[in-house]
Amino acid sequence: MMSFSHLPVIFLLFGSVHVTFSFRPTTISSLSLRRQGQSTTSLDATIAVIGASGLLASECVYQCLKAGDNVIGLTRNPQNVVVPNGSGGDDKGKPMDVAGGSLKLIGGDVTNKDTVDRLFSENNIDGCIISLGGKTKEVGDTMLQVGTANVVNAMKSNNVKRLAVVSSIGVGDSENQAPFFFKILMKTAMKKIFADKNAQEAVVKTSDLEYCIVRPGGLTVDPPTGVVNVIDGEAGSISRADVAEFCIAVVKQPSFEYIGKTPCISSVGGTSWVKDRSGKARGME
Repeated sequence: MMSFSHLPVIFLLFGSVHVTFSFRPTTISSLSLRRQGQSTTSLDATIAVIGASGLLASECVYQCLKAGDNVIGLTRNPQNVVVPNGSGGDDKGKPMDVAGGSLKLIGGDVTNKDTVDRLFSENNIDGCIISLGGKTKEVGDTMLQVGTANVVNAMKSNNVKRLAVVSSIGVGDSENQAPFFFKILMKTAMKKIFADKNAQEAVVKTSDLEYCIVRPGGLTVDPPTGVVNVIDGEAGSISRADVAEFCIAVVKQPSFEYIGKTPCISSVGGTSWVKDRSGKARGME
């Protein structure tokens, strides 16, 4: 059976268009979302990245560290957490020894409730990014929903509010935004995967957390473009580096405009997502 890890390749075959993007350098707010009652003026944050060794999750880890944030990463394969292709440049594939924030990796399975509970109870987490994947024959048919439920419950028990979850175009009410041939795969070879993705999203939507479910188009390992569009029509491609930047903004920007929503993002079409550069976003007002 085709695994969810193959989804980006399929999208590139059936749904993407080659476009040259202009780079627009921008700055994400560095305001930490501290737990209720704590300071909100710190310029760093402690962010949990669930699935830290994945191609997209490693972008989240790398970009957080470069920004001076501290990362607590959970992964079954800590040895696979390396500098990513997209943002890493010439350092891609090297150990994640990045000047800036600190990195703590926890080897474990997200479906193990005790492991997830300890991650949140033993670390002062400000926000969480879930980016899970893997072959279904290795991780099972319900890993996404079970693992996400464990994270949601641990966050609520430890008063951690902000959550970004990487889902996929085609899940939920975005089915018609997927390319035609990908829709066929969703109903055949990838049927179990998408059943798990839909169940995962249901867990998040009923969590009462400050969540954003991010549904990217066809994923690439290209360098970041600085272009992220929230789209209503058929999805195009987007680099994992750009998706990671969007997810980090979800957990760090207090007034992020897509909280409680399920934006489909692409670097093709739609209305550009404008990052908040105001003093208020940076905790200066």
